[in-house]
Amino acid sequence: MSIRIGIPSETMPGERRLSVVPDVVKKYQGLGAQVLMQSGAGVPAHYRDDAFAGIDFAADAQALYAAADVLLCVQPPNAEQLGAMKPGSVLLGMLQPWGDADRAKLLMDKQITAFALELLPRITRSQSMDALSSQAAVAGYECALIAADHSPKFFPMLTYAAGTIRPAKVLVIGAGVAGLQAIATARRIGAMVEAYDVRPETREQVESLGAKFVDTGVSAAGSGGYARELTDEERAQQTERLAKAVGQCDALITTAAIPGKRAPKIISADMIRRMKPGVVVVDMAAETGGNVEGTVPGEKTWIDDVLVIGPTHIASRMPVHASEMYAKNLFNFISPFIKDGALALDWEDEVMAGCCLTHAGELRHAGVKQVLGL
Repeated sequence: MSIRIGIPSETMPGERRLSVVPDVVKKYQGLGAQVLMQSGAGVPAHYRDDAFAGIDFAADAQALYAAADVLLCVQPPNAEQLGAMKPGSVLLGMLQPWGDADRAKLLMDKQITAFALELLPRITRSQSMDALSSQAAVAGYECALIAADHSPKFFPMLTYAAGTIRPAKVLVIGAGVAGLQAIATARRIGAMVEAYDVRPETREQVESLGAKFVDTGVSAAGSGGYARELTDEERAQQTERLAKAVGQCDALITTAAIPGKRAPKIISADMIRRMKPGVVVVDMAAETGGNVEGTVPGEKTWIDDVLVIGPTHIASRMPVHASEMYAKNLFNFISPFIKDGALALDWEDEVMAGCCLTHAGELRHAGVKQVLGL
């Protein structure tokens, strides 16, 4: 019997993305799988029910959760939704694995096999499945547009009858996927861009996009492509040298994040006070505590004459392409294990094993187990 892949409506306020799009539905069907979607699930992402051909629709969430063999999600289901899932079914999505011990216990109690894309091994083969990177690219693009929209200055150089307007100077902190996309977008709009990252190996990437790299003399290169936490002495040196660049910019975009931990505080209140009047700060890490002292998630806050913006659900501001990218990430992860319409999990597979949160009533990921104390 063919497996049934369930696509529920996302219930978290502000979440507009969808875990499948019409083109990807066809790919699942080509593998022999059935697709069951909650009616209206695609509407927030601008996909109406009639855009999905040859699939079944569930009238409500309870029916969908009870029927699905594999459930695809953007945000983790709540306790009621998990309780409605079939014992032994599979859950795949961004499950915030470090954030909720009770959710992990419920997954174990229900014998659910859960794969959290945040746990994806950082290897070449997994790049096409990397939802953190695809959604970070959306966020970086969007944050550059937010900065340009709220800036009291033109981003590009402008020549008019009475003279020339100098381009705005944008500083991007963090040169991961999101930061690099913010740099590229601000450059395309015409701004002069500087960027900083504690990993010195990012200098070449920053400069390849036409931006100037701010060198503070501090290196925090960590494992797996992520930055490590800085010591107090390193943070003091970083702050001193970074403050100068911060004080000269017209717009600041911060993107620094450490998976499973609160965002590092990089921009202090004193640095904000030394910024020029009218500067716009966009703190991409607002949802995990923010990189900027004074950021309020989901709010625009004036600190003296500096506007600090803490956007949330940033990728959901572009739900069409964000959903398309995310749906392909999910498909690339699960499709190798769908054989003739049946699901055949391969625990010898490095990516699958590394991404597994729970299976057969056990918490499988050692790092999550340590954080949650389970």
